[in-house]
Amino acid sequence: MTEEGRGRLAGVKLGFIGAGSMGSAIIRGLLAAGRVAPENLVFHDPDPARRAEAAQLGLKAAADNAGVMQAQVVVLAVKPQLLDQVLAGIKEFAGPGHLIISIAAGVPLAVLTAALPQSRLIRAMPNAPALVAAAITGLAPGRGATPGDLEVALELFQAVGQAVVVEEKLLDAVTGLSGSGPAFVAVFIEALADGGVKAGLPRPLALQLALQTVLGSARLCQERNLHPGVLKDMVASPGGTTIAGLSVLEERGFRGTVMGAVATAAARAKELGKGN
Repeated sequence: MTEEGRGRLAGVKLGFIGAGSMGSAIIRGLLAAGRVAPENLVFHDPDPARRAEAAQLGLKAAADNAGVMQAQVVVLAVKPQLLDQVLAGIKEFAGPGHLIISIAAGVPLAVLTAALPQSRLIRAMPNAPALVAAAITGLAPGRGATPGDLEVALELFQAVGQAVVVEEKLLDAVTGLSGSGPAFVAVFIEALADGGVKAGLPRPLALQLALQTVLGSARLCQERNLHPGVLKDMVASPGGTTIAGLSVLEERGFRGTVMGAVATAAARAKELGKGN
């Protein structure tokens, strides 16, 4: 179940180290939702193009990562391979007054705690639909993170979708399901459209039908609180077209294949975390 934030971002100075695809998506979501004023948001990114994009939003660019540490809440929106360098650069500036939220995939709280022992820490796993404010983000609090810190993080990530609080040991599974899941869904959409083309539909029409079918099915389950199995039974009439198609999916191990893909992605996330 999604947990609700309580307006904790009002008046908070918020900083972003990194304004790439995910960082900029979160920034835009926060501004669009009115959850933070531009003057209360500071960022640093070494890419001139990213700085120019942020400037158009009325944001203040810090000269370096250390300059972002003037903020009370700092989001580390960098790739995992860059995180060690970032942590080394901000370590001397990170104190007990800082809430640091990392979205670096696969980097465990233990690594963050060792680098920033005085600060309160939360690890987050958002996914690609944050780009259209339809993400689902898993949040795992570190040692010292308070209930108020979690409310801040919830409100921050609810600006780009939904957010849930989980134990860190579950974040690899979150990564395998919702982090990698958009790619699995994309392959299914493509296959669904290809099936339409095979049946005689023009490709643009087949893709339109596939996209809306997946979107509509998800919305129906979500808004009516329907278990997916209930929707399946609603559509599959006795001796009809749907049950004939479902039998092929069952014969060819569709469910097991999808379950295996999620489990394998989760296992790989765990491996990467051990590497960090």
